[in-house]
Amino acid sequence: MDATQAAPPPPLTRRQSMWRYLAAIGCGGGFWMAAFYGAGDWNLRPFLVVDLLIGVVCLVLLRWRRRYPLAVALFVCGVGGIAAAASGAVVIAAVSLATRRKWREIVPLAVVNIVASVVYFQIQPERAPLVFTVLFTAVFVTAIIATGMYLGARRDLLASLRERADRAEREQGRRIEQAQVTERARIAREMHDALAHRLSLVALHAGALEYCQRLSGEEVAAAAAVTRQSAHDALADLHEILGVLRALETDAPPERPQPTLADLPALIQEAVEAGTKVQLHNQIDNLAAAPDTIGRNAYRMVQEGLTNARKHAPNTAVDVTLSGRPGTQLLLEVRNPLRLGAASTTPGSGLGLLGLTERAELMGGRLEHVSSDGNFVVRAWLPWPA
Repeated sequence: MDATQAAPPPPLTRRQSMWRYLAAIGCGGGFWMAAFYGAGDWNLRPFLVVDLLIGVVCLVLLRWRRRYPLAVALFVCGVGGIAAAASGAVVIAAVSLATRRKWREIVPLAVVNIVASVVYFQIQPERAPLVFTVLFTAVFVTAIIATGMYLGARRDLLASLRERADRAEREQGRRIEQAQVTERARIAREMHDALAHRLSLVALHAGALEYCQRLSGEEVAAAAAVTRQSAHDALADLHEILGVLRALETDAPPERPQPTLADLPALIQEAVEAGTKVQLHNQIDNLAAAPDTIGRNAYRMVQEGLTNARKHAPNTAVDVTLSGRPGTQLLLEVRNPLRLGAASTTPGSGLGLLGLTERAELMGGRLEHVSSDGNFVVRAWLPWPA
């Protein structure tokens, strides 16, 4: 941290403030006692009473050394030149000012301190040589200022470390929050893709039972069986997906149900048995060779495509095409004719295609959905590592 931008001093506790005052009193009292007993002439001792009063005033002024650091330090150091009792307050005020590490304040303080100290020693009855006094005073003042600057540097270092720790904690909190948001989005995608497929089958066959009055008993039983099985599967999927919510690790891989590309023919067969006209055009020799991530996302994309076809274009034929090989891309296409006549009454969330686009982008691929030549086409290009 730059010296011109030093951290503000932390507030002192009662104990910290107390020992500073005690140190000032002890130092000033020691010098004053030495001056009192060293004064051979009793006529000088009344001046020591004034010296003591000045020391008390300087001690009281230390209370405002943080609010007005330069003014208090200059005044205390200035009067310290004539008052031995103020020597303790001089040291505390000088060290306090030096912790700010501002040369425009330290230089005047050092000059006043040296001049005041030289004046003090020169007015004593038994004064030392001037050269010795100046050298001793310069060394003493330098030591005081160096101590204060060291304490200020240490204070700034601790403040910087605390700031870095707080920033790291905040960043960790943001990463955790982002991980939670990502996890919730993943859970939402899994719930939408898995449950929408099952519930669309329930809605399809329930609608058939409602509007088709001439169904035979066997047909009604078959439709009811498909409805019951689809509802049962939806509950099972919901139970397994909600297990993700109980996971402790936010970066854990998605829990079951997690199909692969090899499960795609079973999905197509399930849709056919439910009454959807679906044809799979598979140009991949081994579906099981696809990585699990690609297989799971491709499966969900086909599942969502079949769900959309049942919702928005029932009784139409759906063509599913797969092609690609390792080292290139997996091309997935779901094509169905646009609905003619009245719009579908099955409600839609409008999030299915958005979720598929997000899936593709998260994998580094892309997805498009277009209406062309009377068909609605969903195409996805997913990277397939070698």
